[in-house]
Amino acid sequence: MSKAPILLTGGTGQVGQAVLRQAEARGLDIFAPTRAQMDLTKAQSIADMVANRPWSAVINCAAYTAVDRAETDAVSAEQVNAVAPAIFAAETAKLDIPIIHVSTDYVFDGTKDAPYVEEDAVHPLGVYGRTKEKGESAVRDLNPRHAIIRTAWVVSAGGANFVNTMIRLASERPEVSVVDDQIGCPSSASDIAQTLLAVAEHPHAQYGTWHFVNGGEASWHELAARIFANMGERGLATPALKAITTSQYPTPAKRPSNSRLSTAAIQRHFGIKPKHWHDAIDAILAERFEN
Repeated sequence: MSKAPILLTGGTGQVGQAVLRQAEARGLDIFAPTRAQMDLTKAQSIADMVANRPWSAVINCAAYTAVDRAETDAVSAEQVNAVAPAIFAAETAKLDIPIIHVSTDYVFDGTKDAPYVEEDAVHPLGVYGRTKEKGESAVRDLNPRHAIIRTAWVVSAGGANFVNTMIRLASERPEVSVVDDQIGCPSSASDIAQTLLAVAEHPHAQYGTWHFVNGGEASWHELAARIFANMGERGLATPALKAITTSQYPTPAKRPSNSRLSTAAIQRHFGIKPKHWHDAIDAILAERFEN
């Protein structure tokens, strides 16, 4: 890999934080600008940052991820998820810099009865998915040196995510109800970060769209059960767990009922072998409770 630094956006998010930790542990030169240093709502600010140094790659983890809030805040979601990636793609293309862009399972509608592959037609259900799909398309169209990495159900030891929500609810309620008719692939932010850096360090690899998630599949209920079982083994209090349907837990944004993503392509082309989500969740909980 070139000794030029990597430019990272979204450095305060779950995946961005994991990228920073892993890059620094490996001695990689990486820079994550603050909002004061780069404003994603201003094209010139983005252009200036891209032109600031001879970056070896740009990893774009910045995203508006508040799925339900996006339904009533579409302008903000559009700016971060669609407009900013388009600017990054155009500006990096001018300087022949590869861009690695993080996307989501929400570009699909969840009606397929098998894991989604990269070539499947997109059909987002809500504002979040639509804006992320527009961002994907812009990156694809504006910079031929791109790798779009779709992932799903991101969790980590820190930040706002399903794991930490379940841990909090375990201390607040005697019973927790969790949806059991949405299935997907829980994905560790740390493992996603490892994948993004692996792609960034192979600038001559085939460019395109790839799926990365941890192995196996689960419903949200099954994921909660794994979390509570792990907590129970640690002698921590856990609530009773009740399975409910999506219709019993209405949300402003409609979720895909099937968020499973096939990782066969990224395994084949990059040699990346995702660990099973059981192991990923256990590692997250070990970090959460043992550090």
